[in-house]
Amino acid sequence: MNINIYKEAPILTIEINRPESLNALNAKTLSEISTAISQAEADQEIRAIIITGQGEKSFVAGADIKEFSDYNSSQAEELSRNGHQQVFDKIENLKKPVIAAINGFALGGGLELAMACHIRYASDNAKLGLPEVTLGLIPGYGGTQRLAQLVGKGLANEIIFSAKMISANRAKEIGLVNDVFPITELLTKTKELAITIAKNSPMAISKAIAAVNASGTDKGYELEIKSFGELFDSADKKEGVSAFIEKRKPNF
Repeated sequence: MNINIYKEAPILTIEINRPESLNALNAKTLSEISTAISQAEADQEIRAIIITGQGEKSFVAGADIKEFSDYNSSQAEELSRNGHQQVFDKIENLKKPVIAAINGFALGGGLELAMACHIRYASDNAKLGLPEVTLGLIPGYGGTQRLAQLVGKGLANEIIFSAKMISANRAKEIGLVNDVFPITELLTKTKELAITIAKNSPMAISKAIAAVNASGTDKGYELEIKSFGELFDSADKKEGVSAFIEKRKPNF
């Protein structure tokens, strides 16, 4: 196994465990992440997922270049498409929130993995970047799209074209990560957020994920309107409103 899975309901933590390669992503690792994500989505006890890397040096230092160095164009396109469908898009569109705990280097495919998550916390020693142009390539797992959505086209172009790494604090300044903590506090703070989220309505969070993902498209407002209406017939809405009126905490 290239990943470790820790279930502490309602939280599931996926730890990428390839320290000898700074937790670089290869095909086996991506497959294991995909399976773990699917299982977590089906597990009713799990309400939030954390993705992190083993150790204090690296979240994910990119894709495993040796694995695809001799690919031709059709093989490379298939590699990218499969990655999108089986891992990165799956995470972004998951009905349960996924939080990246970026514990060190998040480069190339590693930053793309973090950007596919719904929320990103980083350690103060983290370095983030998309160095693909130094290899004569571009990001292939959604990096060109998600980075522009998160920080705007100008900054995305600068980060991608220059291939320079940025610090965790700079990433926070530009909205690439939500918050920065000392490495010793990162996972604790991430779990605290996950637990807070897990106390809220799973159905409402699922609808919110879909609506936020649709922001900036011509479907965003309409999806929000429909989702808002649909939730009025849900058991979660009935429990939430009853709890508010009765001045107690809801039990979702």
